[in-house]
Amino acid sequence: MGLATLAHAQEVRGARPNIEYRLIEQQPVATGDKIEVIDFFWYGCPYCYELQPALEDWISRKPADVALRRIPAILRDGWAPHVRVYYTLEALGEIERLHQRAYHSYHVEELHMSKPDVMAQWAVRHGIDRQKWLDAYSSSEVAQKVQQAKELTQAYNVQGTPSLVVDGRYLTSSSMAGSVRGVIPILDDLVTIARQQRARK
Repeated sequence: MGLATLAHAQEVRGARPNIEYRLIEQQPVATGDKIEVIDFFWYGCPYCYELQPALEDWISRKPADVALRRIPAILRDGWAPHVRVYYTLEALGEIERLHQRAYHSYHVEELHMSKPDVMAQWAVRHGIDRQKWLDAYSSSEVAQKVQQAKELTQAYNVQGTPSLVVDGRYLTSSSMAGSVRGVIPILDDLVTIARQQRARK
């Protein structure tokens, strides 16, 4: 076994193509010199919610050459209101503070995220001015991002959530990893593979 092959075997623990991950058509990377990781999620997805503690822990310790992006997936039209909530939070600069709270509110408090009035009340309870929320929620900018999210879900060939895409090329999901928690070790492997691919260029 050559040294390069041996090093690859040592560094990449177990991610196998078409088993724990699959290749997708190369998509543009928005993070420049850093390896891009995209979290495709849906607030209503119980598996996404289950993944959150492990993913947040990974984010806190991710390598310095890795950057995370979040894209709310739209696999059916009924998901669009949840995507609108995410981009409204983003427009108001509240993602870091309230992203996890939105998950919790849906899965624990049974928040009806598809109802605009309910979400406006939720925003007020969390310290956001009602009119500012409504203005952002109904803005053309947020509507445009919802449409973009739908297009990106299709472009990245996302078939379920949670799905993680590394450097616009390598996609894994909880179903491919065999469990929700199993996604994180596969994610680490894919970051290593992406790093090696970049080094070859």
